[in-house]
Amino acid sequence: MRILIVEDEKRMADALCEILRLEKYEVDHFDNGKDGLAAIESGIYDIVILDVMLPGMNGYEIAREARKNGIITPILMLTAKAELDDKVTGLDSGADDYLTKPFMTKELLARIRALSRRALGTPDGKLSYADITLDTSKVTLSCTTNGQSVRLSEKECRIMEYLIANNGQILTREQLAVKIWGYESEAEYNNVEVYLSFTRKKLAFIDAKTEIKSVRGIGYELRCGDV
Repeated sequence: MRILIVEDEKRMADALCEILRLEKYEVDHFDNGKDGLAAIESGIYDIVILDVMLPGMNGYEIAREARKNGIITPILMLTAKAELDDKVTGLDSGADDYLTKPFMTKELLARIRALSRRALGTPDGKLSYADITLDTSKVTLSCTTNGQSVRLSEKECRIMEYLIANNGQILTREQLAVKIWGYESEAEYNNVEVYLSFTRKKLAFIDAKTEIKSVRGIGYELRCGDV
């Protein structure tokens, strides 16, 4: 799961990045409103942690603009203001949840887990397509017709999560590279091919009819003969 942090206070941003990376989340950070909004609108993030007081644009403005432009990524808004009116303003701007500084790490992580379940559209962290089910909590892929399952690597799981969540769409190699490895990663595009090959082998191992198909000159999509 890839999380975006938009926070201009360096100590807070560094602490958040460290906490989330220790929990095995992929994390990117921007320290101003303009770059933060552009990152949110890229559509590659699963959750956004958004500070209210930012240079350029404040968090309320960013949330409103993102929602106006059709971005549905869950937003957790952070602020030092605890007044009810400020919380209402945040939620009305498009935030999904609101956390007042200072906060406990356990509460932050619990709210992120809740938002991630909401983002997946399922309370148990499972996503399904045709004859396969991905369990993101156990990092396993199962075939629903024969009961076979296999454990995935972290990258394989994220690839399948992205493909299932966007089934019916063709995803480009660039979209997959940025989603899985991030903007600042030095990973080359052939890494996408390598991990797609690994993931295809896992689908074949469980005898699933669902396949990752290459669409020449465009990208990749999930297909199944029965759908």
